[in-house]
Order: sequence, then structure tokens, then C-alpha cells
Amino acid sequence: MAEIDLESPSLYINRELSLLEFQRRVLEEAFDDDNPLLERVKFTAIFGSNMDEFFMVRVSGIRKQVEANIIKLSEDGLTPREELAVIRKTAQELLQQAQHYFQKKLLPKLDKEGIHVLEYGKLSKSQKERADKYFNDVVYPVLTPLALDPGHPFPHISNLSLNLAVIIRDKKGNEKFARIKIPDTLPRLIPIKKSSGSVRKDGTIPFHHYFVWLDHVIAANLSGLFPGLEVVSAHPFRIIRDADIEIQELEADDLLESMQQSIRKRKFGSVVQLAVHPSMPEEMRDLLTENLEVEWNDVYSLNHPLGLVNLWQLYNNVDRYDLKYQPYIQRIPKQLQKIESTENILDIIRNENILLHHPYESFSPVVDFLHAAARDPNVLAIKQTVYRVGANAPVVEALLEAAERGKQVAVLVELKARFDEESNIGWARALEDAGVHVVYGLVGLKTHCKIAMVVRKEGEGIRRYLHLATGNYNSVTSRIYEDVGLFTCDPDMGADATDLFNYLTGYSTKNSYKKLLVAPVNLRDGMEKLIRRETGHAKAGKKAHIIFKMNSLVDMGMIQLLYQASQAGVKVDLFVRGMCCLRPGIKGVSENIRVISIVGRYLEHSRIYYFLNDGNDEIYMGSADLMPRNLNHRVEVVFPVENKNQVKLIRDKILGVYAKDNMRARILKSNGTYERARPEDAAKVFDIQNHLMNK
Repeated sequence: MAEIDLESPSLYINRELSLLEFQRRVLEEAFDDDNPLLERVKFTAIFGSNMDEFFMVRVSGIRKQVEANIIKLSEDGLTPREELAVIRKTAQELLQQAQHYFQKKLLPKLDKEGIHVLEYGKLSKSQKERADKYFNDVVYPVLTPLALDPGHPFPHISNLSLNLAVIIRDKKGNEKFARIKIPDTLPRLIPIKKSSGSVRKDGTIPFHHYFVWLDHVIAANLSGLFPGLEVVSAHPFRIIRDADIEIQELEADDLLESMQQSIRKRKFGSVVQLAVHPSMPEEMRDLLTENLEVEWNDVYSLNHPLGLVNLWQLYNNVDRYDLKYQPYIQRIPKQLQKIESTENILDIIRNENILLHHPYESFSPVVDFLHAAARDPNVLAIKQTVYRVGANAPVVEALLEAAERGKQVAVLVELKARFDEESNIGWARALEDAGVHVVYGLVGLKTHCKIAMVVRKEGEGIRRYLHLATGNYNSVTSRIYEDVGLFTCDPDMGADATDLFNYLTGYSTKNSYKKLLVAPVNLRDGMEKLIRRETGHAKAGKKAHIIFKMNSLVDMGMIQLLYQASQAGVKVDLFVRGMCCLRPGIKGVSENIRVISIVGRYLEHSRIYYFLNDGNDEIYMGSADLMPRNLNHRVEVVFPVENKNQVKLIRDKILGVYAKDNMRARILKSNGTYERARPEDAAKVFDIQNHLMNK
């Protein structure tokens, strides 16, 4: 039998198309009648936000390759120009599906539930009067009509802005073009006064919520903006610009200032998508494409509403909790339930490792850990990495308290955390003002690892307490992201953490660690050895099984090792939420590999790597996906789980039950599409997230 070439493009799924398939799975949650109605609206908004980012980052990157005449083939053998063509076809299909479903399915269901999203033309007389009053009192003063003629050049149109392209006619019959930006400082959906209905059987009074689209109200009142002129027509359009910041770090004396300048430049990146309403005349499209310097295939013809991300407003502003997921009260791990004061958490960690599984278990112990360290007179220092902590950051507040109490605090703030740069810059300034030692990462690398270390004086020596995690130090996202964290004071991991922080803050060239796998130092080599060891076990007739749970699987080297493991007879179960470039089920290559994606109420975010190892199970967890950027271009930490009971718990109670899901699971087929798992009968329904919430 001829040897199979594992580098053949036919064995790989295109990365960008795989990412679009993930967006399709998110959109399916909006289509799913099993989800509460407003949650379906939320999933539509998440889909819209994801697609915006896809164009700002992924499409813009491929376009740069095309413009630079770079012919770098994708994993599946496509040129950049070919990739753009297949992306456009799939993206257009998904965007049109989303808008059609929202208009034809979700809006009627919302209307039936007393949530009315109305077009201006369908408002009652009194509702129009209220909408027009809002326009005159609030909207009109904010608007700035911009003309296009020899004395007025084509105006700059900012990223993600919604606009009206207006044709006006003067008394001589001459037609002119004007642009009006829909103010992003005002709500896209204008709430009109609620009204109450009849009393329900349970004695409560249902309220009807009424909204009207801001752009519709503006379009209906355009005559007031152009006195003495006839408004011929108005058509909405929206643009997406390249927002992938590039930092020339070697030439930047001050990375913080360089980041601030780059964020400002993001507003002026080249246009990668022009979305227009189908009714827009061809000559108006031509005017926009010429002045925005976009190609015809960058124009997407989409129905209202342009910018599905704005539907978040509907979800956030309607207090109908019967149409949302029922609130969930997070658990506290048993070891921490009897704590009388936050100081005791260090005593508990000293006696045993503690595992946290968010969002099923609360993030509050992590904040308690840092506050305890801040207030403990024997704590000498706290060191931590900060990637995405959000605007409201209890973790940073604890670090500020520690600095105020005289602790030595060192924080690595990653300024290059995409779309969180401004928040991180603000926290960096606040930490510096409090006397914290702040560093901004390494040249050429993003610092993506999640680690906090507390150094405490105990007797004649010191002890290091660690929190290591798969997710960010963000108390808000910890309620909706599935992640795993570990408290430990293992001496070897503590020594590794010290070496890691010296690497991050100083000039250390440390190239080995006792227990931690650190990218870009030893993570790739470590993972390769672990996969090869499992392959060797299978070849020797020993027990072998690999279970990986991650966000993305893209790295070709890792995929080839998994193919080799499958060929040797290793059973490989992969839970990959997002992109997966591996093709399962190919005879002679990957028939022993199964790939499942779980999409549901919570964002599956943990990275867990399990190896059966001939019965001596090993588990590693951490911040890294199996992608080239994680393995080669980021500082990542993957750490071992050494407590046998915790290894068994993760194997049996977490990883072991994911494969049973038949409600949220999608099974990847060898052609790159996903098939939704379905229960054989109603008695066998199993939803992994509901199971973990109720266990």
C-alpha cells in the first residue's frame, strides 16, 4: 500500500471557511426554538459581531496578501485570491440568512410576545409624534449632513458606521449627493413609551415594548436637514475597515504610545466590506465604491438591519426574564465553602490543590485569593499577567489595593489584546500611578498566558502560591465562558513561575522548565513528545487514547502528529469549538479521529489535553490552542494536573461526558461541514452544559 502524503492539501480544511462554519453554528442557535426568544436575538447579535471581526481581521489580512502579490497557499491549497472568492460566497449566504430569519421569524415572534420593533411607516399617529419629537429634540442637533461637490470632498466614513446616502435636487433640477452618519452615540433602536396590557391570570401586568429604528426616523425627517431642496431618495450603507493593528515594535521607543496611535489609525483602515441595501441605485453604488476605493466583490447587498450587532440593545433593554435563560447561581468548591475570612484561602491552598470550573463554579475565589494576598502581612510580592480583564476589573482593584498596602506588585499588561487595547491601556496607567511595576510584554510576542503568583514569607523561607488558568482574569466573562483554573503551591511549578516572570520582565533566556510547558520555549516540543508517546504506546499494543478540548486546531504539524496517532490505532477525541483544519474519518489517515463542536449558552473556552499513557493518565491544561500563533508567537503556559483525584474528575466528569451531548454537539464530517447530533428519543436527551449546571 502506497504511503499517504500527510502534507497533501486534500487532508486539510481551509482555516477561514472553518471559521465561517463556526459562525454558522452560532447562527443556528438563533434559529433554535429550544432557546428562549431573547437569547435567540442575542445569538443573532453575537453572530453579527463575530462577522464584523472576521472581516476586520481575517478578510483584511488576506486582502493585504493579494495587494502585495503574495502567493502563499492556504492549508487546503488555495491562493489568497481564491480564498477571498469562496469567503465572499459563504459570508454573503450567512449574512442574508441571518437577516432573513430575523425579519421573517424572530420579529413576528417578538411582536407576539409584546416586543414590537417597528418601521417608521407602521407607527401610529401618536407614536410618530413621539418619534418626531425625539428627532427634533435629540437627534437633529447631532446630525451633520456632508455634501459631495467640488467644494466638499468625499467625507471620511469611520469603521462600523451606519450611514444614509441621500440624493437631493435643487430648484433647477440638479441632483447632488450627501452623506449622513447615523450617530453611534444614540441608540439604534429608539424606545417608545411602554404600554400595559390586561392583567394576567397570575395578577401581573404585561408591558408592551415599542421600538423604532433610528435610521428610519432620520430618513423620514430628512426634509428638515435640506431646507429648500427636494429629497429624492435615501439609502442606508455600512462599512467595515481593516482593524488589524500592526506594531513595528523594534522601532517603537514607547510601546504604550505606539499602541495609542495604532488604535487611532484603526478608524482609518482600508475598507474591506461595503454593505448596501438592495434598493440602492447602481450609480450610487458606483459613487461609493469609487470614493471608498473598494472592488465590486467587497460590496454586500443586504436587507435591513445593516449591523446585526445592534440587536444587543434589544436583548439588554427588554426586561422580559421569561424570554431569557433562567439565572444560574454559581457554586463555590467544597474546599472553600467554610472559609470564615478571605485570608484562610491561602491556608487551604497550602494543604491541597483546588480546581475551579467556570462558569459552573464562581470566579470569586480568584478575587478573594488576590485580596487575601494584599492584606496578608507576610505576603511580599504579587506578580500577574493581564490579557483581557474588561472595564470593571475586581482583579485589578485587588492589585491596586496590594500596591497601596506596600506589597511589591508586578503586572504584565498585554497591550496587544485585540479590541481590548484601550481598556488595557487605562488599567496600565492606573497601575503605574499606584506604584505597580508594569511591563507591556515582549517584542514580537503576545503574552497570552493566565497566571498569578503570590510570594509569601513563611518561617525562614518563602512559599509561592499560584493560580493558573485557561481563561482571562475577567469576572464578567467568567459567568459566560467555560474555563478551568487551578490553585497550587507546588514548589516546582512555583519555581517555574518565578523563571517565567523573570523571562517576561527582565532579560532571562531560560530555555527549560521543570513542569510547565511554556511557548515559545518548550510547549511545541512538549506536546509533540506527548502525542508521539501515545502513538508509541499504540504501536506497542499498549492502551492509548487522546482527548483534546480546545478553541481551535490549525497547526499543520500538530494535525500531522494526530494523523500519525490515528494511523497507529490511537483513539482520538477532539472537542474543538471553533476552527478545525483536520479532516476526520479519512480512510488510512483519520478514521480513529472524532471531532465535536459544542455551541450553547456558554462559550466553551477551556484548553484541556488528556493522554491515557497506558493507564497512567496525564492531563495538561492552559492558555494555548494548537495554532501556529499560540505555539510560536505568543507566551503561553500549559500546566500539568498532578492530583490523581482531580485527573480522574476531569477525565470522567468533564471530558468523559462531553461526548454524550446530543443537543448542542455538532459532529465534523470529512468534507468540512458539521452535522448536528440528535437524541434517538426524548428520554435520552443530554445537554452537557445543563448537566454541568445541575450536577
